Amino acid sequence: MALRASSTPRLEGPPFLAVGDSATAKPLPRLLTARAIAYTRSERETGRGKAGMSDTDRDAEPQQVYTRHFPVSWQELHRDAKALAWRLSSLNHVRGVVAVTRGGLVPAAIVARELNIRLIDTFCVSTYDDEVKGEVRVLKAVEGDGDGLLIVDDLVDTGATAKVVRERLPKAHFATVYAKPAGRPMVDSYVTEVSQDTWIHFPWDTEAQYVAPIRGGPD
Repeated sequence: MALRASSTPRLEGPPFLAVGDSATAKPLPRLLTARAIAYTRSERETGRGKAGMSDTDRDAEPQQVYTRHFPVSWQELHRDAKALAWRLSSLNHVRGVVAVTRGGLVPAAIVARELNIRLIDTFCVSTYDDEVKGEVRVLKAVEGDGDGLLIVDDLVDTGATAKVVRERLPKAHFATVYAKPAGRPMVDSYVTEVSQDTWIHFPWDTEAQYVAPIRGGPD
């Protein structure tokens, strides 16, 4: 059974457009960390950097200019991945989970735990080399047509990676925690829609660091 997120109204302002069904849609809080503020200055100017796009969804499209930046903490990611598991809990005949590496590894572990699925595999792809976008290269695929499998990734951005995975596993159910408009048609289920110009900072790509006060002076 294919599950798709209900159509949700676009909310102005926050990079996260909506959460859940239309009846309960609400923006996520904008929680900026000191690390994120310091980390994104050059990216804001160039639209480049490794943390903002899904580790598994970079492709050869023209460079996207990102005007919004949003850090996701470990707690928030865990919350959203559990929400995805809840949405997927009505799926029948799922025998295994396939994590799209590397971004899908953590969400897949959470989803597999919540759905009590013990069989876990990986679909390994590479689309980024030294910050230069290239072709989607399949490093390790999964045998079969995907029947009975649940594919999990952190984010579908342009849909380039998702397209390759779907071609290999056409009968699998594809789910992501976050989805952008360009790639959203490629997935069956997701939790949160994200504006296309938002650069997401996943917790495995960031860390806290000291930032000087806005106004100088002795500590």
